[in-house]
This record gives sequence, C-alpha cells and structure tokens, in this order.
Amino acid sequence: MLQVVWEFIVRDGKIAEFERSYSATGSWAKLFRGSPGYLGTTLLREAQTPRRYLTIDRWDSPASHQAMRAKTTEEYEALDKRCEAFTEIERQIGVFEEIE
Repeated sequence: MLQVVWEFIVRDGKIAEFERSYSATGSWAKLFRGSPGYLGTTLLREAQTPRRYLTIDRWDSPASHQAMRAKTTEEYEALDKRCEAFTEIERQIGVFEEIE
C-alpha cells in the first residue's frame, strides 16, 4: 500500500471550506475515487494547533497513484488552484510505502 501525506496550515475563516474539500467525502476524494486503486483519504486536525491538518491518501500501489495523476492532470491542477485560497501553507510530507 502507498500513502501520500500532506500538511496544511489553513487560513483563518476557511476551515469549513477546507474540511469540505479535503475530507474523506470531499472534492479531492471524489476526484481520486474515479481511479482504480484508490483506497481512501483520512483528514487529521492537530489537537493543539487547530489550523494544522494532515491528509493521508491511500493507494493500493505506486502505479495506481501515478496512473491517477496522469489521467487527471487537468482536473487535479484546477482543483489544486481552487483550494489554494483555503491554505497559508501546503507541503507534501512524503510518499510512504507500508512495510508488512
């Protein structure tokens, strides 16, 4: 399994929009759900810094994730552009493979 982890600092007044877009049923998950190998998204909020979030997108393999990126380039970039308004900081923490 592949897990893609992102960190976000959300702008004041944009938390509701951010959570709607990045939740397990949000805009990103809807985009990913159209691709084979997508296993789900988890949205985490830091307890002591409530504007700091992590997302974890799970894929069955690196190939599935790469295929989604290739197939949805235009949609992905448009959604990313719209969501920029919600965040002060967006940083990919990394792409992790599960060790069994």
